Amino acid sequence: MDKIEHIGIAVKNLEASNLLFAKLLGVPHYKIEEVASEGVKTSFFQSGPNKIELLEATNPASPIAKFLEKKGEGIHHVAFAVEDIVSEISRLKGEGFVVLNETPKKGADNKLVTFLHPKGTNGVLVELCQEIKAE
Repeated sequence: MDKIEHIGIAVKNLEASNLLFAKLLGVPHYKIEEVASEGVKTSFFQSGPNKIELLEATNPASPIAKFLEKKGEGIHHVAFAVEDIVSEISRLKGEGFVVLNETPKKGADNKLVTFLHPKGTNGVLVELCQEIKAE
């Protein structure tokens, strides 16, 4: 894994949270994007070399809605950048990690993504992200 790509934070109200994080970080969000397949609307902030992703549920059955119901607002996941997501999935499965989606799917911010089950990562949902390269 190359680096922490971003930290995902579940929020109840994306608009209000965008204002809060803009004040906190001193920069506006650079992108809002909906990922309909996951029932989530995201907003990204760049702060130096680091990124924060805010996540708001767009339907009550989405993973973010369930997270908010169970745990409230807060850190949802830590995402790591990888060069080859397919080989990382294979490597991590070989190490005994439970991969939640063995076929990477399109996520926000031009990424292919997969997740590791938090039961095998000390309670932290881990996301792997690979930049989708133009062909």
